[in-house]
Amino acid sequence: MTANNAPAFAAIMLLTGIGIPILAALNAGLGIRLGHPMAASVILFAVALLIAVAGALCTGSIGQVRLSSGAPFHFHLGGVFVAFYVIAVTFIAPRFGVGNAIFFVLVGQLISAATIDHFGLFGAMRSAIDAKRIAGIGLMIAGVYLARRTA
Repeated sequence: MTANNAPAFAAIMLLTGIGIPILAALNAGLGIRLGHPMAASVILFAVALLIAVAGALCTGSIGQVRLSSGAPFHFHLGGVFVAFYVIAVTFIAPRFGVGNAIFFVLVGQLISAATIDHFGLFGAMRSAIDAKRIAGIGLMIAGVYLARRTA
């Protein structure tokens, strides 16, 4: 990441973060209206597939789409994680609350991201976990907890 890209990257990721609870609330509501959360998940993925295909067509990268890319198998498992997230949040958010569901998603993301960065897993840039980083993550978790806590 260069200094020129950092503000744009931060803004895009902020918007992505804003979208996750919206996705959870919308898909949970769709699941209720359709009578089953799994039906809502299928619709979500159908729409997402159409958008991804359109993006690949617009960028000229559609020719790169193939299942046997020569990449290690584990690089193809991202879809498993996104499906698990969407299906889990669609089932759980209406019963547990969108805020509560996303709180635990955020805690999991913080722990997972720090671990991936620390070990440089999956080709990620390395960023060692030290006492300052652990304290920062702890403060973030405490802040999210306090923001979600009801009186």
